[in-house]
Amino acid sequence: MKILMIAPEPFFEPRGTPFSEFYRIKALSELGHKIDIITYPIGEDVEIKNLRIIRSFKVPFIKKVKIGPSLKKIILDMFLFPKAFYYAVFKRYDIIHTHEEGGYLGAFLNKFFKKPHLYDMHSSLPQQMTNFNFTKSKTIIKTLTILENFVLKNSDSIITICPELFNHVKSKFENSTIILIENFLDEEYEPDKTKIKEIKNMFPDKKIALYAGTLEHYQGIDLLVKASELLKDDVKILVVGGDEEQIAKIKNNYKPDDSKIKFIKQVPKKEIINYIKAADLLLSPRKEGTNTPLKIYSYLKSGKPIVATNILSHTQILTDEISVLIPPTPEGIAEGINRGLSQEGIKAGEKGKKFAEENFSYEKYLSKVKQSISVFIGKK
Repeated sequence: MKILMIAPEPFFEPRGTPFSEFYRIKALSELGHKIDIITYPIGEDVEIKNLRIIRSFKVPFIKKVKIGPSLKKIILDMFLFPKAFYYAVFKRYDIIHTHEEGGYLGAFLNKFFKKPHLYDMHSSLPQQMTNFNFTKSKTIIKTLTILENFVLKNSDSIITICPELFNHVKSKFENSTIILIENFLDEEYEPDKTKIKEIKNMFPDKKIALYAGTLEHYQGIDLLVKASELLKDDVKILVVGGDEEQIAKIKNNYKPDDSKIKFIKQVPKKEIINYIKAADLLLSPRKEGTNTPLKIYSYLKSGKPIVATNILSHTQILTDEISVLIPPTPEGIAEGINRGLSQEGIKAGEKGKKFAEENFSYEKYLSKVKQSISVFIGKK
């Protein structure tokens, strides 16, 4: 089939939704389908068989887009949506496959132009408003809830990326075709033994507790800074992610002790494996939200001890058997790090790796992607 994918994100950039789009495209291509993706004029071109990248108008003063809702995204969407509408209506496609707010356009095309619509739901957009501190307006959130219901109602098939989202949609539209496809895929990069040694040598005679990811407020980086002050001198927290501006803001706001916690700006995706290999323990201090962080799947596959906050984002995947779950407080994180470095944590890491090998295979991923488009087969 020929698929028009509407992706209002910087594609490709190494972060949540673009990662998901990348692996959806790879799977669809492997299944023999052709994909045109309409996306922002920001991001890296990637080579995937059967993929054509179509970019919207380049806005001169917008060079990057932060994660979550923003004014810049609204401006870029004003140029992306008309282009996507033109392609959807005047070109021939068998499926309109939408991501995030692209679902609004997909639902409109489904209802009024009878275009087959597959909605890839990465989050609840009304919930994003509060998670990213974009607005607390009850009117805006209520409006977005109505729009979300419109999208879900006017989708022939819906992909959700975590159990909580799956249950959220199922409770509203029980008879819909809803598929749970967790974003557990990752590129298999070869670790660099020299780089791993360099990282370890940065912290001689210390255990490394690693956090790798974005520095958005909901990730709980402030909790990590405070937790670092409670740790013994033989443990150091290493935070890898964000840009220089974000790191400077954190240092200015929370005054971290450099002897206890070190910040390194985002590194290329292929280098993350070296930091994970060098670490003794892996951290996810997220303090709110319901979506499972993508890093959790990489963490599990590593076999290293995982310390994560006891919130729904984590507990829909993690259990006390395969991780160390702790309260989202500095004291909880500090205690969890100590437990994670003990035999308890080491055994949990080993069990976590086995769990990942049994549940997160590429064959299962490919099968679920195939299932998500099965409703369109025969409607060409």
